[in-house]
Order: sequence, then C-alpha cells, then structure tokens
Amino acid sequence: MSTSLLLTLKLDQTTFERANTLRQQHFPPERNVVPAHVILFHQLPGDRESAIFHSLETLCAQTEPFPISLPSLQFLGNGVAISVHSPALMQLHKTLATTWDEWLIPQDRQGYRPHITIQNKVKPETARQLYEELDAQWQPMTGRGEGLLLWHYHKGPWELAKEFCFAQ
Repeated sequence: MSTSLLLTLKLDQTTFERANTLRQQHFPPERNVVPAHVILFHQLPGDRESAIFHSLETLCAQTEPFPISLPSLQFLGNGVAISVHSPALMQLHKTLATTWDEWLIPQDRQGYRPHITIQNKVKPETARQLYEELDAQWQPMTGRGEGLLLWHYHKGPWELAKEFCFAQ
C-alpha cells in the first residue's frame, strides 16, 4: 500500500530558519516531528506519485521564485501560526487544485489560508498567552518561495519524496 503525499512550499533559508526556530521554541516537543512549513495540500494519493511528479516538474519549470510576506500572527484556538500572504502562492495553489481536483480530500477543497504553525495542540489559555506575547513584539517579515517539497506521510515524521525548484 502506498503512503499518502503532502505538498509544501520551499521557503528561502532565512525565512525557514526564523520560522523553524519559533516552532522549535513553542511547539510541544513530543508533537514536533516535522520542520516549519507552509502546506499546500494535506493529502494527495501516493498511487498517483508519477503523475504528481510530472505536474510539479512542469509547473515549477514555468514558475520563478516569488515574494511572500509574513505580516502577522494568527490565534488558532489551540495554537499560534504566522500568516503567509502571497498572490503568487494563491495562484499556484489554485492551478494545482484545478489540476488535481478529483484527488482532493475535503480539507484540501476548503478555502486556502496559507500559514506556518509555530504552536499547536496546547490548551487555549497557553496558546492565547503565547499569541499575546509574540504579537506585542511581532515584526512583519518578507521572504521567498523557492520551490515545492513533496513528502511521504507515514503517520508521524515526513520523508522527503522530491524537491522541485522554481525556474531561476
């Protein structure tokens, strides 16, 4: 049986390191089994891996790295995330969602709201405290999307299947 696949945005190194540091500091350690990420699709069919590879290779060859902004924090109820804003990312997601429409699970059909989760699955009061603490000193960041990362999902840690770089 093939595993399912996840798709994330490859961030520039500086943006990734800043977000991942926040995640390491604030995510419950026993649950923090993956690095900081901007997810595009939560579950793609592993038995369609070659078709997914082809779609991603074609799209990434036609896509240049693009700017992203991380303007603010989001309170998630049981966690905290960094909002991600990028018209190019929204268009990329829309293009892939249209291409893969028949494969998408309900979660991936909902409105796309990109973010980087830095804390999750904690008590609401713990999340609220972190949100207020970080929000009081938050400085908007900018970065770049440099490609896409396709991951095998194994009910825990992810295993990188392939990195797709945008055209340079």
